[in-house]
Amino acid sequence: MEPLYQQTHKQVHEIQSHMGRLETSDKESLHLVENEIQARIDQIFSSLERLEILSSKEPPNKRQNAKLRVDQLKYDVQHLQTALRNFQHRRYAREQQERQREELLSRTFTTNDSDTTIPMDESLQFNSSLQKVHHGMDDLIGGGHNILEGLRAQRMTLKVGFYLGNGARATCLDLIQQALRRRSWILLTCWGYPTLS
Repeated sequence: MEPLYQQTHKQVHEIQSHMGRLETSDKESLHLVENEIQARIDQIFSSLERLEILSSKEPPNKRQNAKLRVDQLKYDVQHLQTALRNFQHRRYAREQQERQREELLSRTFTTNDSDTTIPMDESLQFNSSLQKVHHGMDDLIGGGHNILEGLRAQRMTLKVGFYLGNGARATCLDLIQQALRRRSWILLTCWGYPTLS
């Protein structure tokens, strides 16, 4: 087990040194470097499978230590695999941005066609309908206000007419004249002051 472990450990360190080449390689050789690193990682994973089998066959007093060493190697290789995938993902994103930039720079723009129209008929019709509804509601509220004012005035007229004793409707002018003659509380009722009910 020890020779295979030493060989695998050495391969892990070689891959770590090759990872630095990813940043310095030109675009043409970058794919070759990535493929080489991936092939070495795959080879290390197969060696790790063999090491796991061998570590389980170690004597009981060495087995725990052997498994820890193999697990540490496995963790290092998984870390290298993740770093390679992250680098590839960044490279793909960078290449896509460059392609999109080139497409934008090479695109030729033309003027709009003469028959280009903006469909606004429905929007204008909807807006005018809303305006009509708005004015209709204003008229309805105003009419309700006038009706309430009329009812208040009618109540006051009936109340004052009842106090005059004849039960007939009396206008404010009649009430004022009667109040001036009688000098009573009817004038106060006409102007909205509370009276006896």
